[in-house]
Amino acid sequence: MIINEALRNHHLVPKEYVNKGKAVVVTTDKGKYVFKDGSNNKKIFDYLKSRSFDYLPNFINNDGYRAYEYIEEYDIPKEQKILDLIRLVALLHTKTTHYKEIDNEEYEEIYDDIRGNIEYLYGYYTDLITIIESKVYMSPDEFLLASNIDKVYYMIDKCSDKLEHWHNLIKTKEKGRNAVIHNNLSLDHFLRNDNSYLISWDKAKIGSPVFDLYKLYKRHELDFDFKEIFREYEHHYPLFDSEKALLDTLICMPDLLNLKGSYYQRCVQVRHFIDSLNRADKLTTRKAEKRK
Repeated sequence: MIINEALRNHHLVPKEYVNKGKAVVVTTDKGKYVFKDGSNNKKIFDYLKSRSFDYLPNFINNDGYRAYEYIEEYDIPKEQKILDLIRLVALLHTKTTHYKEIDNEEYEEIYDDIRGNIEYLYGYYTDLITIIESKVYMSPDEFLLASNIDKVYYMIDKCSDKLEHWHNLIKTKEKGRNAVIHNNLSLDHFLRNDNSYLISWDKAKIGSPVFDLYKLYKRHELDFDFKEIFREYEHHYPLFDSEKALLDTLICMPDLLNLKGSYYQRCVQVRHFIDSLNRADKLTTRKAEKRK
């Protein structure tokens, strides 16, 4: 068993094992440790330490598992916790920011990928609403979607417009901004006591800070007011116009609605879907800004 082997390698005597989601919390003679499948991203950790980003748990590194000392959290309001998290993310991006020449092929690939998704979504919802409207009697969830289908098409069109705006902006830039991105942000991966900690770094990589913001947004889009959260982030790490345009494009893109379950469950899914569209529309309605 990999966990027992790891404990022996680090001279730890296990006393209790507790399954906690995808992790195992092991109480040892020298404290508690958390173990997950997969290997730690050691190169990223070494780089972060070289940049004086120390908001990491004390990791045990080995092939085949990820392990770190267990961190007891304070009970703080989730609204405060998300702001603490976004400040730490801004610090992560600030400490690891670097610039490189624009790779046209890379950005064209992003453009083509998003353009392909937009076209697929348009066809998907056109087929779906055609089937729904052909029925003599709509189910409650179908009626709710049909009543709001104009909003779906509006957001698809808005996403397309934002994409073209981003594409035009990126053509005029010579260098792009990259940083270490956690690439798996959520409140579950942020721990807070006397210090702040980011965990679950197995998806971390070098990339645009935009993708950290987008993934955090998608995890919690109906939980918080992201205008305030993004404003706090930009207070510490202002985004360029091209970065805002890409973030807006991603946020505007509707999810692929795949209805499952009872009528009630499907109505809840559609209601959440419509709420998501309305929030995305409000969040991406911006005034013109000067920053290039």
